Parts: sequence; structure tokens; C-alpha cells
Amino acid sequence: MSKISIILPTYNVEPYIEKALQSCINQTFKDIEIIVVDDCGNDKSIDIAKEYAKKDERIKIVHNEKNLGLLRARYEGVKASHSFYIMFLDPDDYLELNACEECVKILDSNNDVDLICFNYNNIKPTYIEKFDFFTDAKFNQEEFVFFLISRLTEYNWNIWSKIYKKEIYLKIFEENEKLKFLRINMAEDALFFVICLNYINNIQTISQKIYNYNTCNLNSSTKTIDIQKNISYAKDLDNCMNFMSIFINQIDNKFLFYYCLSIFYWLKMHYFDLVYKYLEKRFLHKFKLRIERKMVKIKKRKVYRILKEKNVSSSL
Repeated sequence: MSKISIILPTYNVEPYIEKALQSCINQTFKDIEIIVVDDCGNDKSIDIAKEYAKKDERIKIVHNEKNLGLLRARYEGVKASHSFYIMFLDPDDYLELNACEECVKILDSNNDVDLICFNYNNIKPTYIEKFDFFTDAKFNQEEFVFFLISRLTEYNWNIWSKIYKKEIYLKIFEENEKLKFLRINMAEDALFFVICLNYINNIQTISQKIYNYNTCNLNSSTKTIDIQKNISYAKDLDNCMNFMSIFINQIDNKFLFYYCLSIFYWLKMHYFDLVYKYLEKRFLHKFKLRIERKMVKIKKRKVYRILKEKNVSSSL
């Protein structure tokens, strides 16, 4: 059984997937499993993956019967994995070659780790932006939440800059059945992160930047200005927030509740911005959106103030 499974949810990333796969194949730590999830795109991404799979038996390809979206595609990949730990790699991104090795060092010293978080590089057209969020540290759940609160107003909920214990990942889907039926490509990371925070109690973070996030992919869901796609993304955000609000209201820990609520309000403002900028053309409706956004912004500031006071009191 391999130590780590790297899951690549794949949909129309033909120009990038070869570099992503090479960054997996050439990892300095070799005992890994590489799972490419075919989410029914219409380019040659999977053909490229199949050629690599012929040469490397560690590569497995999972074929979805239809397009399921990022959240579900990742889940299908995890179900097919055979490792105790999983890492997600979007196939338009790539890993540093020592990524798995650095994480295995932690796993070898503590085989009860629930979550490993690491930093990453933003690969831009003309330069590399280094994203430093995590330090070298160990946390239990409460300590980790306090750490996250201390970093407001920054967030790091990316699912791809972390390693998860497989059994916890699957437990989240088993106990939150509706996740299995959510077909979303927008804010799915934030939704999963909010839920995941309730299931973890042994967290380690490392300061190294071992993931490379490609901001140059013009087809990425975060960059397109296509109207139909933005209608779909607005719907994804709305579905995500509806599910998230139900879950947040079930959280007993006040610190965790307010932190997750701050994420919810951040997404709500992003939703208003998306609709206002790209979708809504009617003047009165745009005016209403501005008012609603302002009200959410006030609520978000109130939550930030509460979290700041909690963070100060907890550090005394």
C-alpha cells in the first residue's frame, strides 16, 4: 500500500497536465499512487494521461460517467485510492519534487496526523508570488482555529495545499450525504474546509512552499468572464452558501462558529460582486445588491471584531 495518493481531477487541461504528471512521477519520494479522474472534458487531457499510465504503473485513471464537477470528481478519486493519506493536485498546477518527501517526514514521526498544511507559489505570467501563510507548527483543533483567527483577514482554505487522512475525508462525505450530490466548481474548497475543521484534531503545518498554483490558465473558473459560466458559478456559490449556512449553525464551538461565519460572509460578498459586475443589468436590482452587500460587509466586520477580541483574550 502506498503512503500517499495524489488525486488529479481532470477537465480540459490539455496544455498543462503533462507538467503536472511529471511533477508527480519525479517526486523524490517514490511510494505514491497517482490517480487521474476523468471528469468528461472534450480535449486530449485523458489521452495524455493514458500515455503516461502505460509507462508508470503508479498512475491509475478513473472515468466518471458524466461531468460531476470538482467536489465530486475529487471524491471519486479518493474512493479509488489505496493510501492512508491523500493530496490533491489540480492538473493545471504542479508540485515541487520534494513535496511528498517533506510531508512523509511528518507522517513518519507522527502517524496520527489528520491534516498537513503547506505554503505555495502563485505562478504569474511574468513573476512568482510567494504565498507564506503557515509556519512550522503543531496544533490541536482549538489551537489551529486560534491560529487561523490570528491570520484574519487572510484565508487559506485551498484543498490542494494540504494532505488529508483518507479515513477522515471519507467520513466527512459519509456523515454529510448531500455533499455527494453537489455538482459545484466554485467555492467547493471553502465548503469542504469549513466542514473539515470540525473533524480534525491533529494538525501540522510547514513553512515550505511545495505547491505551485498556476494563475496563467485563462480557462480557470476564477478567471473567466463568460456570461453563461458566470451564471453557473453564481449558482455554485449560492448552493455552496446554502449548504454551508446549515452546517455552520450546527457548530457548538463558538470560536469555530465565528471563524466559519467569517468565511461565509466573505463568500457572500464575492457572490454579490460577481452578480453585480457580470450578471445584473437592471439599475434598481443593482442598487439593491449594493445595499445587501453593504449589510453583509457590516456583519462581516462585526464577526471580525468578535474574533479579534477572542484572539486577544485567548493569548493572555
